[in-house]
Amino acid sequence: MNYVDGFVVPVQKKKVAAYRSMAKLSAKVWLQHGALAFYESVADDVPYGKRTSFPRSVKLKRGEVVVFSWITYPSRAARDRIMDKVMKDKRLAAMMNPKAMPFDGKRMIFGGFKSFLSFS
Repeated sequence: MNYVDGFVVPVQKKKVAAYRSMAKLSAKVWLQHGALAFYESVADDVPYGKRTSFPRSVKLKRGEVVVFSWITYPSRAARDRIMDKVMKDKRLAAMMNPKAMPFDGKRMIFGGFKSFLSFS
């Protein structure tokens, strides 16, 4: 089964276009280094829950939207190798500056997951 990195980030609505541009370059880099797929999704039907929810998870502020992203890899070992190459890729260097990011990286949630079931 594949390995998945998942991300949830708050993006200012006025910076969604900038985020999309960053994501396009990121996808190109990840796929060139061996990721199987790269997905970006913007919240559409994401209610604010009483106790837990995507908006609560990133402490969503007025004027922001939740973006949910995931990248798939053949395995955890492949993810680790690919991530090492991605982090050294000079095309992403400018993006790694927190002040240049079109989202608040301090409120980003991320993690790696082992797939256990897949249907297409």
